[in-house]
Amino acid sequence: MRGLLACAALARRAAGSSGAAPARVRHLASAAEAAEAELKKTALHDFHVANGGKMVPFAGWSMPIQYKDSIMESTVNCRTNGSLFDVAHMCGLSLKGRGAIPFLESLVIADVAGLKDGTGTLTVFTNEKGGAIDDSIVTKVTDQHIYLVVNAGCRDKDLAHIEAHMEAFNKKGGDVKWHIHDERSLLALQGPLAAPTLQLLTKEDLSKMYFSDFKMIDINGYACFLTRTGYTGEDGFEISVPSENAVDLAKAILEKSEDKVRLTGLGARDSLRLEAGLCLYGNDMEQHITPVEAGLSWAIGKRRRAEGGFLGADVILKQLQEGPKIRRVGMFTQGPPARGHSELVSSSGEKIGEVTSGGFSPCLKKNIAMGYVKSGLHKAGTEFKVVVRGKSYDAVVTKMPFVPTKYYKPS
Repeated sequence: MRGLLACAALARRAAGSSGAAPARVRHLASAAEAAEAELKKTALHDFHVANGGKMVPFAGWSMPIQYKDSIMESTVNCRTNGSLFDVAHMCGLSLKGRGAIPFLESLVIADVAGLKDGTGTLTVFTNEKGGAIDDSIVTKVTDQHIYLVVNAGCRDKDLAHIEAHMEAFNKKGGDVKWHIHDERSLLALQGPLAAPTLQLLTKEDLSKMYFSDFKMIDINGYACFLTRTGYTGEDGFEISVPSENAVDLAKAILEKSEDKVRLTGLGARDSLRLEAGLCLYGNDMEQHITPVEAGLSWAIGKRRRAEGGFLGADVILKQLQEGPKIRRVGMFTQGPPARGHSELVSSSGEKIGEVTSGGFSPCLKKNIAMGYVKSGLHKAGTEFKVVVRGKSYDAVVTKMPFVPTKYYKPS
């Protein structure tokens, strides 16, 4: 896709300088422009472009990877001031009805029934083998209303999975229906200035709203779903706003912060989540990786451990008892930054695992990575080698998160 877009730019330059582009370049340009036209655009697309956003294809959407700042500058600014992300490519949906909770609990590992109204948690949709279909933030609005957000790249398979099981559930006398919130957009406001900035736009006392809390409130006069959560390790909020109000809300947030909160793209978002030790589905979690292997055993509620009742429960509960064969770890690495699929090897050269995410940490000024290793090699301080571009470099396991999290919780 990026190559096609580059060809389109080449064709425009060629036509501008000589009056007509060569036939092959015109053909490539047409293909590129057709591919670009097929990308979905969020309500903020033109706003991104007007503010210098560099747009790239991501999960079928045209999304900003960065703005005028470098990715490193944007990452540091999020932790020192704040960032505003457009995450409207993600899919919000509501499940409603008397059967909403038991239905969802048949598909995820969380104790949804045990949540207080207006609170949420991270969970994982599992398959029959215990592997992760997707991870999601799920919120219990009431006993008969669940709100959740699923990843953009998993939207089609997640919705098909939920719909198929919902039809079977209802045929057996269940009562659950859904609504996909395509009429709304999702913004993520993150960093130390998130709460003081947002407080200027709402009458709700945000100091009484803690990490994972959810409320339906007016923000800047717009009816919003507000969750105190995020994907950076910082305090912050995800704001579901009617799409027709999304640009105005984004402008209001930036203005109220006196431009200290900056528009931030997917590049810095990835650096921030890696520093926070958070999984990226498709990299650090996939259909063959269980929540236990991914280090998410804490997300399996006590009642769910006792009762099971979710897809793949037999595999997952066995791993909880006996331990998994592989485990996700964090590591510091030497040499060039390790990337996904870089091999991890013992001092004797035996393959012991592989990197799933890695890069240079803008905040720590050193290489960090996540990956999977054989159980027994997962403890902090364990040393091995990482292979980058055919050469071996030192790596050492360290606890995650790499950068301390700053979630707003009751003292």
